[in-house]
Amino acid sequence: MPGTTRVEIRTLKVGRYCCVDDKAYKINSISKSKPGKHGSAKARLELVDIFTGQKISHVGSVTDSIHVPLIEKGTAMVTHIEGVEVHAMNMRDHSMMILPLEDEMEIDAGKEIMWMEALGLYKIIRDH
Repeated sequence: MPGTTRVEIRTLKVGRYCCVDDKAYKINSISKSKPGKHGSAKARLELVDIFTGQKISHVGSVTDSIHVPLIEKGTAMVTHIEGVEVHAMNMRDHSMMILPLEDEMEIDAGKEIMWMEALGLYKIIRDH
């Protein structure tokens, strides 16, 4: 899957990210079971979609590989708002970005925001 790397489930930690079914999730909790007589140890991951907030769980062997998204974060200056889109200038390379408007944030033209990108999707994570 483009924009990801693969790691073993045993190396994941709470608060980090992983991908299941081509969606990026934040790990809320991890519980591991001991190996049985004929099987290997299992891990149960409680996950929250970073874009929709949907909760799921994923169970797999601790030696299974799982995709981890390559997450990019940065800051941008809001130029203007059109409907449900925020137009902003990336502070790193001064390119223009179009981000989805977040309901609970107070975003105005001229303010600085923090954004996050994973799997080609963007999200505003903080208004300054």
